[in-house]
Amino acid sequence: MTQTHPGFIIWCELASHWCTEVLSYSQMTKAKMKSTDEKGSSYQKPTLRSEAFARAVRKAKLGAVGSGSLRSLFGQAARKAASLPRQQFKENWSYLQTMLRLVGAYERGQYKQVSNDDLTWIVTALNYLVDPFDLIPDMTPLLGFVDDATVIGFVADKTRQTLDEFMIWETVGVSNLA
Repeated sequence: MTQTHPGFIIWCELASHWCTEVLSYSQMTKAKMKSTDEKGSSYQKPTLRSEAFARAVRKAKLGAVGSGSLRSLFGQAARKAASLPRQQFKENWSYLQTMLRLVGAYERGQYKQVSNDDLTWIVTALNYLVDPFDLIPDMTPLLGFVDDATVIGFVADKTRQTLDEFMIWETVGVSNLA
């Protein structure tokens, strides 16, 4: 694939298809600057102090990392992401897609350059995403995914460097295959 403008080609592997997105350098820089500004106040959000978030963290720490359950989590999260309203995730939508691709590549043994801490955070976000009975149940009209978007944004901020490095790895890997 030929890239005609500066940016990162992002390969999205969802449950039933592949797609590409281009994330420009300015979008990545803007998101990185925003994450630095917000880090101090992140835990103040009610979603991150909820029992549902604590449950997602516990589940991630108790065994999802490094076990066969990553494949199941990847499938559930990919199906869920395919049905989500993108607008509530704003600039973190591409990072949610990156989290999915990273977990898929990690589970397949294709990508292991991720720390256990960052992988645990990413698995926490996906656990929260697939939990239909989180702080705001997903079936709640208009608000059901606000808390999910908050968790995805929080984890994207905490793991931004790892996610950016994975996107670069994907880009370099794709260009080396061509």
